[in-house]
Amino acid sequence: MNIQRIEPIRPLLATESTAVSDAGQTRNQPTMFQDIFQSMVDNVKETDAAKNEAYYALATGQLDNPAVASIAATQAELSLSLLIQMRNKALDAYSELMRISL
Repeated sequence: MNIQRIEPIRPLLATESTAVSDAGQTRNQPTMFQDIFQSMVDNVKETDAAKNEAYYALATGQLDNPAVASIAATQAELSLSLLIQMRNKALDAYSELMRISL
């Protein structure tokens, strides 16, 4: 009789999830869910920094074209909006999963 081991449930919200190897040792392993949200958070940080730099250059007179600051602000706003929408969709999906009765 061949009995297969059941893998433990990995947390979604932890910075790094742990998985148990065959030898019983734990190893850190990022999840796809974590990678997606981490890249989106990094994108928000990068676009916000670019917006701040463009506004600083505009305020100090170093920026020749004021449209660059407007474009940077729009990019930062859109990346934040996308992150918020993805968070809301993930929470909706989690809520739906919690409503499933087994």
